[in-house]
Amino acid sequence: MSISTMNRRNFLKIGITAGGGLVLGLEWLSSCNPAGSGGAEAAMQTLNAFIKIGTDGLVTIMAPNPEIGQGVKTSLPMIVAEELDVDWKNVIVEQAPLDTDKFKRQVAGGSGSVRESWEPFRTAGATGRQMLVNAAAAQWQVDPATCTTAGGMVLHKASGKKIGYGELAEKAATLPVPTDVKFKEPNAYKIIGTRTTNVDMKAIVTGKQKFGIDTKREGMLYATVVRPPAFGQTLKSFDDSEARKMPGVSNVVSFDNKIAVLGRSTWEVMHAARAIKAEWQDDGKLESTADYKANFVKALEKLPKESKRKDGNIKKAFASAARTFEATFECPFIPHNTMEPMNFFADVKADSVELHGPIQLPDRARNTIAEKFKIPKEKIRVSMTRMGGGFGRRLMTDFVEEAVAISQLAKAPVNVVWRREDDMSGGYYRPMALYKYKAAVDASNKLIAWHHHSVGISGSTARENNFPAGAVENLQVDVHDYKSPVTTGPWRAPIHNYIAFAEESFIDDIAHQLGKDPVAFRLELLEQAKAKPVGQCDYDPDRYAAVIKKAAEMAGWGQPKPQGVYQGIGAHYSFKTYVAQVAEITNVNGQLKISKIYCAVDCGTVINMSGAENQVEGSMIDGLGHALYGELTLTKGKPDQSNYDRYRLIRMQEAPAVEIQFIRNNEAPTGLGEPGLPPVGAAVANAIFAATGRRLRSQPFMNTGNVFTMERKAEV
Repeated sequence: MSISTMNRRNFLKIGITAGGGLVLGLEWLSSCNPAGSGGAEAAMQTLNAFIKIGTDGLVTIMAPNPEIGQGVKTSLPMIVAEELDVDWKNVIVEQAPLDTDKFKRQVAGGSGSVRESWEPFRTAGATGRQMLVNAAAAQWQVDPATCTTAGGMVLHKASGKKIGYGELAEKAATLPVPTDVKFKEPNAYKIIGTRTTNVDMKAIVTGKQKFGIDTKREGMLYATVVRPPAFGQTLKSFDDSEARKMPGVSNVVSFDNKIAVLGRSTWEVMHAARAIKAEWQDDGKLESTADYKANFVKALEKLPKESKRKDGNIKKAFASAARTFEATFECPFIPHNTMEPMNFFADVKADSVELHGPIQLPDRARNTIAEKFKIPKEKIRVSMTRMGGGFGRRLMTDFVEEAVAISQLAKAPVNVVWRREDDMSGGYYRPMALYKYKAAVDASNKLIAWHHHSVGISGSTARENNFPAGAVENLQVDVHDYKSPVTTGPWRAPIHNYIAFAEESFIDDIAHQLGKDPVAFRLELLEQAKAKPVGQCDYDPDRYAAVIKKAAEMAGWGQPKPQGVYQGIGAHYSFKTYVAQVAEITNVNGQLKISKIYCAVDCGTVINMSGAENQVEGSMIDGLGHALYGELTLTKGKPDQSNYDRYRLIRMQEAPAVEIQFIRNNEAPTGLGEPGLPPVGAAVANAIFAATGRRLRSQPFMNTGNVFTMERKAEV
């Protein structure tokens, strides 16, 4: 049985609650790796009230991480409740505000909430359970080792005695905190791995759940912002006379190259914003999508000064190769398109600032506001709402900065709400990029060289330690950073979201040209990475191979198929999770249809099975929709798509059947909100090749011609 060890500085009882009971606190990450037992007792009292056990037996568990739809407000408390050994129906979950003294890693991003919290949350629950056992043993005058727990009760089998946690809470609060606690064995789990309803589900489906856009306060004004219509433009002048005359408008202010309209309702301020006559200027060098493509090609004509990875010697390998392969892939800009547009509430006063709304990095938001507006951090209070989608967009703080600036100028609390057009044409996009690959095999058709060469806007375009790195003796990864005024940022499964399509399509292409089965070819490379790894290899070849084999087994890969049925495979490793998918396409009277996608996932221990399935299925459909339709283009710096009349999203009737299986093991949980997305584009593209003999090198697929022989209904 695994044991967690910590010291009193890292974990302690805060005391007895106002209404009686036990309150426990945990300092998240240091609890797993104690740095020593020093420190004043007073300092320890700043730790958070994490678990509250009332005299009525109800258990309140704080959820410190932002809830973005990934389900952590449910799954993280499940970990605590499992080790605490309470009945889930007696658990109350509360969203915690930002508090960096009491909590660590209050972040929604990188699929890291469960992965980073697994050990400390288990420790929290197990320590609380042991304290309650010790309280019962002291009352019964028995050895704690002879006691067990179940459903919020401590039991002593020899005497037949049992007592509820509620009756023990106050006694437990007077006992020392144990420093060594035992975790449950996985076969004893009663909550972890079950299908558990999201704690906010009832409120969401009944319309009672409050999101940031629903925020209302006494004296609050609504605000909307007029921004430059094109990236690279600045505000020269504006006429707001007509807007100020319109009903419900209370003020118009300018700030940071923008104009804000304030008033009593979103409709009125948005209507008035259209009446503002603004004049914008630029340097005459605003770039269009065609310009980026041309400049990317030029950038790839020469190698960067420093490679991100260099194994062996690709020049020598290519010179001696029996055969070489090349392919180029285009990656378009994509907006985040969250269901809930950007919004945030701010109330800036002389001695304090209140921030309230949907944010993935609340601490970053507070730090940014403190630095930009010269406000002491301790005067800024941040509380988080459930988010109506984020996908990386709410990692940014621009909309928070707008709310603070407008509140400060208006001297009133404000809720800044973006229109859909603002969100799509003035947001942060997935970066546009161009990928060029070259590979080589020797006389025995063994892959001996791989060259990744890419250029993109603002940031890396590669994951240099991902497959097939480690499996190829001569491998080089070169990237260029192209400077642009277009604002870009992380988009669900950053970089992985496109590189998986490019690399898995290229690997599939090589396999077919060599006359090898695509599944067998991938397994052959993984076996090379296992037997004779080259350089750093972030992935485990065995776990990677296992999901490929499982997905192939689920889809009946290699077995005879009915006429008109074709399959393609895609696999990828991201956020410590392994995912493989097989897309199945059918030809019905000359029209291709994506009929089903099989998916195998190894994310370690699954906390909430229904939540896990929802995350994987949702990310697959998201990835499929954007691979088929997603693209934002620019004409002289101005987005061509500003709403859903011109930006196509996948529709409900277009979603194929999905079958998901998780690899069962007792490994620690890994990421799950993003890893299901990257492989789906490759799986579908490779299935299209199997059906048509045509290789797709760019997304969206529907812009590459009549790939599916689509009807007007666009039934995919």
